[in-house]
Amino acid sequence: MTGSTTLVWFRDDLRVRDNPALTAAAKRDAPIVCLYVLDDESAGVRPLGGASRWWLHGSLEALAGELEELGLTLTLRRGPAAEVVPAVVSETSADAAFWNRRYGDAERAIDTELKSGLRADGIEVQSFQASVLVEPWTIQTGQGGWYKVFTPFYKAVLAGPPPRQPLPAPAAPDGGFHHRRLDGDDLADWALLPTRPDWAEGLRDRWRPGSAGARHRLSSFLRAGIGAYPDEHDLPAEDGTSSLSPHLRFGDVSPFEVWHATDRHRAGAPADAAGASAFLRQIVWREFAYHLLYHLPSLGTENMREEFDAFPWVKPSAPDLEAWQQGRTGIPLVDAGMRELWRTGVMHNRVRMVVASFLVKNLRVDWRVGEAWFWDTLVDADAASNALNWQWVAGSGPDAAPYFRVFNPELQAEKFDPHGEYVKRWVPEFGTADYPEPMVDLKESRRAALDAYASIR
Repeated sequence: MTGSTTLVWFRDDLRVRDNPALTAAAKRDAPIVCLYVLDDESAGVRPLGGASRWWLHGSLEALAGELEELGLTLTLRRGPAAEVVPAVVSETSADAAFWNRRYGDAERAIDTELKSGLRADGIEVQSFQASVLVEPWTIQTGQGGWYKVFTPFYKAVLAGPPPRQPLPAPAAPDGGFHHRRLDGDDLADWALLPTRPDWAEGLRDRWRPGSAGARHRLSSFLRAGIGAYPDEHDLPAEDGTSSLSPHLRFGDVSPFEVWHATDRHRAGAPADAAGASAFLRQIVWREFAYHLLYHLPSLGTENMREEFDAFPWVKPSAPDLEAWQQGRTGIPLVDAGMRELWRTGVMHNRVRMVVASFLVKNLRVDWRVGEAWFWDTLVDADAASNALNWQWVAGSGPDAAPYFRVFNPELQAEKFDPHGEYVKRWVPEFGTADYPEPMVDLKESRRAALDAYASIR
């Protein structure tokens, strides 16, 4: 054997296919230790919300099974990564540590410190590109800066080199890879799953975390859904979207796999080309979110547009906030979306914009309140996309989405749920005496929001 032990530290890349860190470790003729660290203690690292914790449990179970098929074992440890990772390196006498890169400010600081400390101890450390198609620091404007508007960013991505081809799962030698078994935590002891009460029934009905579920969903979407994507992706009553966002969030599937599978389908099915191109544009929107997060680490906590620091937000009463959270606002499309979110851990993207606009514009509640609720209830809660999308709707963020763009829930329902199928699915009491009156007048609250915006212009 050419080395003593190779540590592979899994993070937001819970898969064996197209996992550059695992592939690099497999090329070394040395035992492999596969590690996942639940780090909800390090400063600046945002603890996962409830729905994300449920998904993480499922993805870790699936990853452990995939690694076992290769003859490897997933070790679970809990604690600050800056302490756990060096401890495992010492415990295993590892001479190499590999991982795939992260892009949040706190996470990058942890990784940089670990690289420096481990290399000082003579440990080979390598990190790899695995969760974004374009590294945030590699794409620049003509003036050498970073992009603040999506359309030029999108054009720059398309004009650049194509994304690399995804890597296959490492081929295990006869008898499997050499590996080291370590004492670790039992996944059940992390209590990632809700128990009292168990609110995850709808999540279990809707989702299959893990790489197998991701590949099945991607295949089904390309086979049966992508052709209608331009016409149906805005219709919440239809299954017109890919539903891949939580799989991408936890790395059950890589963006490279999604990109090239879609591109191959586009080449072989000309009738679906428009749908494929529209879908890939959404993949680039995810890239844009990470581009912004890298250059603006405070994306989830501070307004991109400084004038919004003076905006007169209204602090909601507990009953009003609960009415929005629980889908009891008396606005049918808003209520349907919020109930879908609570039941399934996701909400149709068109409806996300509507419910966010209602909170920020009609109720004039700070976008960070909504972002925090989505962080806790979305299975695809993502530090980059969640923050970008809330700032986009609020008008405090990038791109051409001014504050005075208000999504009227009634007009949105007429256009995108014309037969009321989505509303009927999630708000069965709509149209009966049990359904509440609207908590605000849409026209009057819109006017008040515009007056508030005028005060900071």
